[in-house]
Amino acid sequence: MAGFKEIRVKIRSVESTRKITRAMEMVAVSKMRKAQERMRAARPYASRVRNIAGHLAESTPEYTHPFMIRHDAVKRFGLIVVTTDKGLCGGMNTNVLRLATNRMREFENRGVGCDVVAIGSKGLGFLNRIGAHVVAHATQLGDTPHLERLIGPIKVLLDACLAGQLAGVEILYTRFVNAMTQEALNEELVPLTPERIRPERGSHSWDYITEPDPQTVIDELVTRYIEAMIYRAVVENMASEQSARRMAMKAASDNAGNVIHELTLLYNKNRQAAITQEIAEIVSGAAAV
Repeated sequence: MAGFKEIRVKIRSVESTRKITRAMEMVAVSKMRKAQERMRAARPYASRVRNIAGHLAESTPEYTHPFMIRHDAVKRFGLIVVTTDKGLCGGMNTNVLRLATNRMREFENRGVGCDVVAIGSKGLGFLNRIGAHVVAHATQLGDTPHLERLIGPIKVLLDACLAGQLAGVEILYTRFVNAMTQEALNEELVPLTPERIRPERGSHSWDYITEPDPQTVIDELVTRYIEAMIYRAVVENMASEQSARRMAMKAASDNAGNVIHELTLLYNKNRQAAITQEIAEIVSGAAAV
C-alpha cells in the first residue's frame, strides 16, 4: 500500500505543475497579442525615417554622415545582444547566445576585439560568465520597453563609432516570424551602407527645404533611424519571447498530461494486482479449511 500512496502523491504533484503551466500559457497568450501590436506599430516608423533620411542623403551628396563611413582599419567591433529577463521560453535565448558566441569567436580569429552591450538579464549573466567585455547593459525592461532606458547603454557604442574607435555595430536578437516560428539573427547597424538607407523602389526623388541645415537634419535622422531599429529589435524579441513561452508551456502541459495518464495506469495495475492477490489468499485459506 505504500507504493499506492507514493503514486497518488506523484499524481497530485504533476497535476499541480500542469495547473501552473496552463496558467502561464494563458498569460503568455495574452501578453503575446499586446507584444505583437507594439511590434507592428514600430515597423512603419523605422521605414519612414529610413526613407526620409535616404531622400535627404541623395539630395545632399556633398555630406556623408560618420555612421555611413567604413573604418576597416579599426580592430574593434560592437555587439548588441538582446535576450529576455526571464526564462521558461524554450531554446530562444540559447539560439541567440550561440549566435553571439560564434560571432565573437569569428572576430577573435580575425584579431578583432568586441565591446558588448547586453539587453536582458539572461544575456548579461551568460556574457559575464564567458568573460566578454560588457561595456553597458539594460535589464528588467518589463513587458513594455521604453526607448529612454535603451538609449543610455546603446549610446556607449554609438559614441565610440563617432569617435572612430569601432569599425561597426551589430545587433543580435530573435525575429518574430509567426506564432510558431522565431528566428535568431544578427543585423548590421553601423556602418549604414547606401543600399540599406536607399529609399524604397518606386519612390521618386524629393527636394527638401531644411531648417537649420541639411547636415544637422541628416545627423538627427540617422540617429533616430538607428534608435528605431534597436527599439524594433527589442519589441520583436519580446513578441518572440511570449510566443516561445506559450509553446514551451503548452508542451509542458501536454507532457504533464501524459505523465498523469501513465501514473494512473500504473496505479490501477498495482491496485488490481493487490486485489487479485488478496482474493487468491482468501480462496487458498478457504480451501485449506
